[in-house]
Amino acid sequence: MVLAGADNLRRNVDKVNGLNVFPVPDGDTGTNMNLTLTAGCEELKKKPSSHIGKAADALSKGLLMGARGNSGVILSQLFRGFAKHVHDFEQVNAQQFAAALQQGVETAYKAVVKPVEGTILTVSKEAAKHAVQYRRGGDLLDLMQEVLGKAKEALARTPEQLAVLKQVGVVDAGGQGLVCVYEGFVAALSGGLVQVEDDYATMDTRLDTVSVVPGMNLAKEVHAHLPAQAHIATEDIEFGYCTEFMLTIQPGKVKGQVFDESKFREQLGKLGDSLLVVADDELVKVHIHAEYPGEVMNQAMNYGALSRIKIENMRDQHSHILEDMTVEGFEAAAPDAAAAAPVPSKPYGFVAVALGDGITDILSSVGVDVVLSGGQTMNPSTEDIVNAVNRIEAETIYVLPNNSNIILAAQQAADLVDKTLIVIPSKSIPQGLAAILAFQEKADAKTNTEAMNESLRRVKSGQVTYAVRDTSMDGIDIKQGHFIGIQDGRIVSSQPSLMDACKKLLEEMIDESSEIVTILTGEDAKEEETEELEAFIQAIYPQIEVELHPGGQPLYAYLFSVE
Repeated sequence: MVLAGADNLRRNVDKVNGLNVFPVPDGDTGTNMNLTLTAGCEELKKKPSSHIGKAADALSKGLLMGARGNSGVILSQLFRGFAKHVHDFEQVNAQQFAAALQQGVETAYKAVVKPVEGTILTVSKEAAKHAVQYRRGGDLLDLMQEVLGKAKEALARTPEQLAVLKQVGVVDAGGQGLVCVYEGFVAALSGGLVQVEDDYATMDTRLDTVSVVPGMNLAKEVHAHLPAQAHIATEDIEFGYCTEFMLTIQPGKVKGQVFDESKFREQLGKLGDSLLVVADDELVKVHIHAEYPGEVMNQAMNYGALSRIKIENMRDQHSHILEDMTVEGFEAAAPDAAAAAPVPSKPYGFVAVALGDGITDILSSVGVDVVLSGGQTMNPSTEDIVNAVNRIEAETIYVLPNNSNIILAAQQAADLVDKTLIVIPSKSIPQGLAAILAFQEKADAKTNTEAMNESLRRVKSGQVTYAVRDTSMDGIDIKQGHFIGIQDGRIVSSQPSLMDACKKLLEEMIDESSEIVTILTGEDAKEEETEELEAFIQAIYPQIEVELHPGGQPLYAYLFSVE
């Protein structure tokens, strides 16, 4: 069912992307959902199981780490709740399946700070509600056909619930993506798969081809051409036992002990490193490298019962790896003492998301440790953010998503790292730059967080791109191929000329309180047009200071910041 759902979604990516409300060339709801579900499928294929609980757990893990964009995060939460419900089941009947869909909806709604109706949330909710109430048949195919039918009905009503959808004349893109998944489910239950295109031989081949995305940074650092294990001495492993278990919380087990996730993480953090704590309402997944696993489990048992315990001796594993290691032209070398010395930890670190060499250089120059390649065109996954955070030796790490569609994935990453991770909800590059410039090295985390969040409200963000279709939004008629000016997520101009669109946008953004205008030029910006814009600002607004930087971003000829 899952593989068929993923296949149908993959073949409809362009259709789903085409439903994005903004008529910009980088609408990516379908792409995000496709990449998220593909990550889930790849994890599922690594751990195939006829036990539905185990299969759902594997799918949930893959979705969680591979989630991209708001739609991808919500999709991952839908199946996270589903997996939680069926965790102990080897098989499920139609009624249990329906209950799992309902728990998925409840989990997804909890994950979104301000749920919006008329979206994928509504489609999933209406479909699950109907599934739970449906009693006319006990067959799973019959149930899933009803679920699909109700999802399509809910999708058709989304324009009535969300004004912007009605204004543009489309249904919700995320909801359409979920319908594609459910169509695959029904096809699989019917005894076959959704029709496969001729240019792919098998489903396994198709899924494998999706794993590399243009623009993703897949480079991995290789030190001296030796495997990483060759640079570690067995005796240097401080915490020797890789310890994993599940904790089922039992309220009131020990008098005075109430489970608090942050306190629990702090308690275990004193007993080892590489700590990972992922908690739901009743179930906690723990991974830690510890020298005394018994102490870790004793601490956890204060809150409930342990299960799925796995302890591995990493020193033994490492010795065997060194013995078996074969590297052409090399022998496993003893680690160089200087090279093996740990990188000193610092109080603060920064991860930001950006697209464009110039913007990346600017962010690096003002103190960002890791700049993830991505943005509106390509959203990094939760796992990408987790990996970036783990590369930084710092006590507190700020993440600047710089795009509204990446904020949820960043917030989800905060639950998966053993560090203090603070997400500053920047929705644009100008906001991200303003936030990091508001940071003060000597201030505490609370003061910095407040200052950085406040800075977001003091900057106006603008961008200019071209329209990919005719539409009408906010009282503006937009023609395909015209240039559109967008201020803080709202289209304010549509003009046949790029320069006219830029000037109209700047007139909307600049007022009597404005002091600085920053222009970031895109990869297709022309020097003479940039000079014309600069002259326009200086002539009309002589009090304004203009800063000009090469951004190198694709698709958006200019990004503007007004402070």
